[in-house]
Amino acid sequence: MDRRRGSLAANPLLIGALTTLIVSVAVYLSYNALNGLPFTPTYDIKVEFNQANGLLHSNEVRIGGARVGLVDHIVAHQNPATGRVSAIAYLKLEKGVQPLPANTKAIVQSVSALGLKYLLLEKGSSFQTLKPGATIPASNTREPVQIEELFKMFDQPTRTASQQNLNIFGDTFAGRGLGLNATIATLPPLLTNGTPVLHNLASAKTNFHELWVALERTAAEAAPVAQSQANFYSNLDTFFTAFASVAPALEETIEGGPPALHQAIHSLPFEAPFLEKSTEFMRLLKPSAKNLITAAAPLGHAFEVGAVTLREATSLNTQLATASKDLQEFIANPIVSLGLEDLTHTTEAGNPLVAGLAPAQTTCNYFTLFFRNISSLLSEGTGVGTMARVAVLFSPLGPNAEGGPSSVPANGGSEKVGVSPLVDNNHLHFNPYPNVSGPGQPKECEAGNEKFIPFQTVVGNVPGNAGTAHDETKRSQNLNGLEYPSATLKDLGLRSTSAGKKK
Repeated sequence: MDRRRGSLAANPLLIGALTTLIVSVAVYLSYNALNGLPFTPTYDIKVEFNQANGLLHSNEVRIGGARVGLVDHIVAHQNPATGRVSAIAYLKLEKGVQPLPANTKAIVQSVSALGLKYLLLEKGSSFQTLKPGATIPASNTREPVQIEELFKMFDQPTRTASQQNLNIFGDTFAGRGLGLNATIATLPPLLTNGTPVLHNLASAKTNFHELWVALERTAAEAAPVAQSQANFYSNLDTFFTAFASVAPALEETIEGGPPALHQAIHSLPFEAPFLEKSTEFMRLLKPSAKNLITAAAPLGHAFEVGAVTLREATSLNTQLATASKDLQEFIANPIVSLGLEDLTHTTEAGNPLVAGLAPAQTTCNYFTLFFRNISSLLSEGTGVGTMARVAVLFSPLGPNAEGGPSSVPANGGSEKVGVSPLVDNNHLHFNPYPNVSGPGQPKECEAGNEKFIPFQTVVGNVPGNAGTAHDETKRSQNLNGLEYPSATLKDLGLRSTSAGKKK
């Protein structure tokens, strides 16, 4: 009897096996989706980073914002020649982007503030290309500063130290404006006169390095005779000790000298000139002999101590010879000459800068006022908050108002709630570059001293001369010119703890 072959639908075991196979393949493809679909050709390259900065396996790789691949894995690599450790990221890219220019740059970017990263590739313009397996060097990578690293800088010790430093800076500059002005005023001549000196030192004709060679030779010649010099001062000590012991007898001898000399004049007329000069010499020597009585003992002690010091100088001279050799090698280094040349260029470039900034301090005292005020920026009270409090101010309404787009700066009336006609209070006052007595500017301290001109638009310098008067810094007053409380003055050391008065 013939049986018909059973269909696929009639075999439950075969259907279940086929279903299980399909599900397994789907799960495998889903699990490996982040690594790219299997059996798909890829364009594999590597990127070298000094630090991977949070870049992880399976992070996206983008070009122009489009996803073109992913990071397969990241390994640490140590250069055997230099010992420097770097991170090598292995990339799997789509075949469609092959080949990339050889000067392509790689940048680690953040997807969000939560820390998720992706790698951005910026194509270069080189005609040479990156072959599969090639590496983008660390010089063509950029790793931006991460926001979490920025926040780590301002921990509690750093904030406390910053507040203390600002207070110290404020106290340091308070009341020292005249001295600071005088110092800054002397800088331009110093920099001007220092330029030719540095040129001469950097010149090969100066033979600056020969100075250290000569010093080395001098130290080497002095080292062998150091002990002899020490013995010489010890012998001097012995001599002056003996000389001090016979000082009274020497005084008596000098006192009896004049009568003997007078007698010698009569007996030895041909020696009269010599004896007269000897008499004058002995008379002048008498006060010195008296002073030598009191000075001999301290002088002998000084020589005794000096002998010990000279013995130690032998070892110092030996070490000085080695230091001189090292210094000679340092001077012979061509980098030193380049450094002197760079310092010369820096001095030449800084001279106009100092000349431009000096009047802002010497005439207007702005730097001293800045450090005086910044110390109380986060703690000084204004009645409505601290000095760093941000207040939102609403601009007037009307044509060409400051609060919205306009064709010209604010220059007219504004609408006011409850008032029918326009109010003439919508005028812009803006001075981005006030006069501070700099080169080419009138002698005035315009910043902070401008006179407000109502009913008139003023852009740029205010008409007239504001003069050079400025706020004088006083440690006993706050930013608003008010006297500090007694407790604060006592903490600042401006009031005596007993009398309660200013020092």
